[in-house]
Amino acid sequence: MGDSILDVMEQLVPIGRFSRMTRLSIKALRHYDRIGLLQPAEVDPSSGYRYYRLTQTRTAEAIRLLRGVDMSLDDIATVLADDTAPDVVDKLLDRHRERLAESVRVQQRRLTTVQRLITGKEPLVPYDVTTKTIDPITVVSIRRHTDKAGISTAIGESMHALYATVMGSAAELAGAPTVLYHDVIDEEQSGDLEVALPIAEPADPIAVDGDMVRRTVDGGMVATTLHHGAYDEIDGAYHVLAGWIAEHGHTPGFPARELYLNDPSEVPEDEQLTEVQWPFG
Repeated sequence: MGDSILDVMEQLVPIGRFSRMTRLSIKALRHYDRIGLLQPAEVDPSSGYRYYRLTQTRTAEAIRLLRGVDMSLDDIATVLADDTAPDVVDKLLDRHRERLAESVRVQQRRLTTVQRLITGKEPLVPYDVTTKTIDPITVVSIRRHTDKAGISTAIGESMHALYATVMGSAAELAGAPTVLYHDVIDEEQSGDLEVALPIAEPADPIAVDGDMVRRTVDGGMVATTLHHGAYDEIDGAYHVLAGWIAEHGHTPGFPARELYLNDPSEVPEDEQLTEVQWPFG
């Protein structure tokens, strides 16, 4: 008799054929090998050529589908790991489902804004730029590394922890909740942001632990503008500030700041008010 079904399923195929079968590029397969996400079953020691088992097509298809909905490679690795508990997988998938739903809402709002710009119902550049010198401030803060899709979650979780600490201490809030961007975070790159609450330091200093710190944020000259509307539509304010800084012969600095001037739980999205400050020299 011919080969058994098990023998066929264990058959090795070269990377080129596996790429065609799974619709994953050879470049992607090599990358997934390097990071340990999808490693070949065998590697020819003389040529370095990679071979895969047909049984690995199931994993490859899962990766392709999850990448197709923009799940991060780190999250995909967790979802597919043999030792990941089912409830953890469910939470990761639910969290990503929420991100996708929010992304759809963001795109719908952007289309509405474009339509209003085209019809002249909104000014093309609805930002006025001014400059001012800001003073140093004392804050309690949490610094997080994130990609663009994770900004909202990083800010929300950090802000919750900070408020719990400050409200449970003798410290008093001394300014608007603030996020400092130490890096540019966009569709192409991740970076560091710092969620901060300005405080009036009490006689008995506020106790912090874990990844929370108490520190002084430097002051200095900033270009600033006000953004009216949803937080995820704030990119235009940064573009205007960057243009103003360049046009006036200055050099942009970091961190840029967002100060949230009203409570998003008390006003609709189109009434949210954010001051954007960008230091320059």
